[in-house]
Amino acid sequence: MNFRAVRPPGALLAVLCLGYAVGAALGWGSPRLALFMGDFGLAGAALAAALSCLLHACTTAGPARPAWLLFGLSSSMVAFGNGTWGWYEVVLGTTLPPDSLAEYAFLLFAPLAITGLLVLAQRPRTAAGWLCLLLDGWLVAGSLFTLSWSLALGRVAAGEGDDPLKLALGLAYPVLDILLVSLVVGLRFRRRDGNRAAVHTAMVGLALTVVCDALFTSPELRSTYHSGGLLDAGWFAGSVLLAWAPWAPRGAGAPSRLHPSVGGAPRRRVSTTFSALTPYVAAAVCTVGILYNALGGHHLDRVVVAAACTVGLALILRQGVTLLDNLSLAQELAQKEAHFRSLVQGSSDVIMISGGTGVLSYVSPAALGVYGRDPEDLVGGNLLNLVHPEDVDRVLAEVKRLMKGLPDGISEPSARVECRVRSGGGEWLHVESTVNRYRDGLILNSRDVTERVMLQAQLQHNAFHDPLTDLPNRALFTERLGAALAGGQDGETVAVLFLDLDGFKAVNDSAGHQVGDELLVQAARRLQGAVRAGDTVARFGGDEFAALVSGRLGRVQVQELADRLRSALSEPYWIGGAELGVAASIGIAFAPPAPGAHEHGPDGLRADELMRDADLAMYRAKSEGKGRVVLYHPAMRAELERRTELEDRLRLAVREGTFTLLHQPLVDLATGAVTGVEAQARWRSAQGLLLTPAEFLRTAEQGDAATRFARWMLHETVTAAARRGGPRMVAVPVAVRLSAERLCAPGMYEAVVAVLRETGLPAQQLVIELARTGPDAQADELGRRLDALRRHGVSTAVAGFGAGGGSLGALARLPLDALKLDRSLVQDVADSTLTRALAGHALRLGRDLGLVTSAEGVDHPRQVAVLQELGCRQGQGLAFSQPLDEHRLRRALLRRVYPLPKPLGPLSARRAYLAADARSGGHPEITGSRPAHHQNVSDLPGRLPLPGPWARPHDETSVPPA
Repeated sequence: MNFRAVRPPGALLAVLCLGYAVGAALGWGSPRLALFMGDFGLAGAALAAALSCLLHACTTAGPARPAWLLFGLSSSMVAFGNGTWGWYEVVLGTTLPPDSLAEYAFLLFAPLAITGLLVLAQRPRTAAGWLCLLLDGWLVAGSLFTLSWSLALGRVAAGEGDDPLKLALGLAYPVLDILLVSLVVGLRFRRRDGNRAAVHTAMVGLALTVVCDALFTSPELRSTYHSGGLLDAGWFAGSVLLAWAPWAPRGAGAPSRLHPSVGGAPRRRVSTTFSALTPYVAAAVCTVGILYNALGGHHLDRVVVAAACTVGLALILRQGVTLLDNLSLAQELAQKEAHFRSLVQGSSDVIMISGGTGVLSYVSPAALGVYGRDPEDLVGGNLLNLVHPEDVDRVLAEVKRLMKGLPDGISEPSARVECRVRSGGGEWLHVESTVNRYRDGLILNSRDVTERVMLQAQLQHNAFHDPLTDLPNRALFTERLGAALAGGQDGETVAVLFLDLDGFKAVNDSAGHQVGDELLVQAARRLQGAVRAGDTVARFGGDEFAALVSGRLGRVQVQELADRLRSALSEPYWIGGAELGVAASIGIAFAPPAPGAHEHGPDGLRADELMRDADLAMYRAKSEGKGRVVLYHPAMRAELERRTELEDRLRLAVREGTFTLLHQPLVDLATGAVTGVEAQARWRSAQGLLLTPAEFLRTAEQGDAATRFARWMLHETVTAAARRGGPRMVAVPVAVRLSAERLCAPGMYEAVVAVLRETGLPAQQLVIELARTGPDAQADELGRRLDALRRHGVSTAVAGFGAGGGSLGALARLPLDALKLDRSLVQDVADSTLTRALAGHALRLGRDLGLVTSAEGVDHPRQVAVLQELGCRQGQGLAFSQPLDEHRLRRALLRRVYPLPKPLGPLSARRAYLAADARSGGHPEITGSRPAHHQNVSDLPGRLPLPGPWARPHDETSVPPA
């Protein structure tokens, strides 16, 4: 239970004491009630004080706990004495007998209280302190003893000299009271830190009790004393104050031990005015006692003379100690002042002291080095005259907050203020100052932080700007775009232009990164010069730039601005005496009108969407031929989402194994023998059908999913070929068709070598077919990859020749072993004279380059005959076999030979083959094929039927290259 929370209010105790005093003054209405209140009333008050002090000692801990126990015991003695006195006067109706227990109980009050005060006292730390404490105690005690002896104690001793015990008891009360008063006065400013209100209240209560005891000791008052009088009101008030003391509230201004201003190292105590004057006041009291005896004609006995002499001697000794202490303090102060002066004058920080009005009274010499101003010129001037006008209000606010202090009345120890200060050269310096209160003014410790502020500003600038071109980066561009979208008004346009430099990679690779960086810097300058003043140009990284256009302008004007940017970026660049050229692809995305803009979600999300739309439009411009401007259309995002979905489905299909492989044989057009097989992927549908997912597999031509799919197909093809063998099985090469991009992908060559090593398949049994040769810029890298594969033993071929990209020059430079005609040339070769001529020239080119020629999409006997006439060595298509699963492929390899369609044409197949072989010089037989288009092949001769779920649906599209 929190007893302090239920303490009685001070006003109630004051009313209680006042009521007792009024009752005592009026005689309580009857003699018996006066006796009762004078005896048992005082006993009750003392008992309340005893219980209060004991309860406080039991419920709290700390160094003051024994003192409260002693105060409680001393009050209990008073309660016992008054209770005994009341027993005789009120209950028994007689006077208190001499030498009763009450006399001894009252006598024990003072020693216990004196011991409690000594417990509360703070012990001196030095011998001089102990000596001063003893001297002060004797000065007070001796002076009071001299005065008391002159007034009363001498007469008491003279009147009761016949009985030694009675004399001792009569003298013990005042002597102990004098000692108690001496401690109260002497320890008033030498107490421990703690609840000062409680200690003060206890001292006042004890002092009031001692005063009443001193008055009771006087023979005049003692002879006329009766219970319930006004003297009892003083004892009652003393007991009530002592009872209330442990629960007295702490003072609002009491310093907190946790506050920094008082929580540091202990400081040396400095005597207050009262404690410094205490010895002299005591000597004055002693002098008054002597004068009383001398002027009143009283006899100066030896006790008074001895006490007065000891008091004077103690005063002389006390004065000597004080003088020595003052000399020590003066020396210590001089040392500290010299130390402080050396620190201030040697400090690199500027230390200034100003009054309450801001007038500077001291400026350290460091001001000359920091501010470039003479300290003497600054003294006498106003501090605010040095501060930048824009910072004056902020500085005043901090100073007012410092001077006002904390809510509990304790001022803050310091405040930190940053402002700009004018230097001697006229420029503004960034200064950080620590401000502390100093008497009625301030003391400022200032240092120059201009370099730090400039560094922070530079770091902040670097965080939002590109380090190479100093253009805004993506973060700042996004922030400004969000602000433009949030503050858009009716009739205003907000557009984002994404720009990418076409051909920059080639410049970077050929001329070096330093030249590439210089090109980017010049491109950034051109962009800044081409846009309007309020537009933002940013660099996102690499050769990607962006422009934010906002204001009252139409879409046509934005497109014209984009054309200007494209033209500016496409101008020749002169770097290092060489002319370099790049183009620019630009995508434009417009924000929705302002009234409907809020329907698109938060500004940040809308900004990201707008930037993504412009990025899509830019990539569409690059895919359509580069060097152009394309406006964003919602269909672009729909196409992107569809492509992303298909890539996810492809990734899932590869992971879950819903793809499978079929193989289509490659047949010698002269003998009908199977010379190889081509692996083709099929997608197993939920119904168990194997489909050729043309659109699904087309997503495998780009991205990371395409590389994973290509590796899966390579691994499955080589693994199946390695398992396919036996004593009667003919080992034929197996072909895997890859695009140039997939073959040049990182790690693809290593994947080919690794799967051959793991499966043990001879490298001569693997053929890598190029679905397309790719751009000329990739020909060198592609040639290196193909050459590495050929050195390892893998055969290479180009498939789909006669359709798609790739130049004849790249074909001549690539290390190839075979050439396969595209089905677009084969399907009309028997009906179109032009197609037949083109196919013949393509086959002749292959033979001239020393390549083995073959054709895919050979679905009709007439196509077989024409190809034989044109000298094509191998064919692949439904005229021989459709794609087979592993079981039927093994049967076909065991058959080894397919019957060739009849008739073969004007020339026999054998003669055509031999003529073609003679012209080409003879080459190894390799493979390759693609699945067929929409043909009904049920009536084709020589075809191996594939019934059931393996049958190819008639409405199925062809499988594009993987």
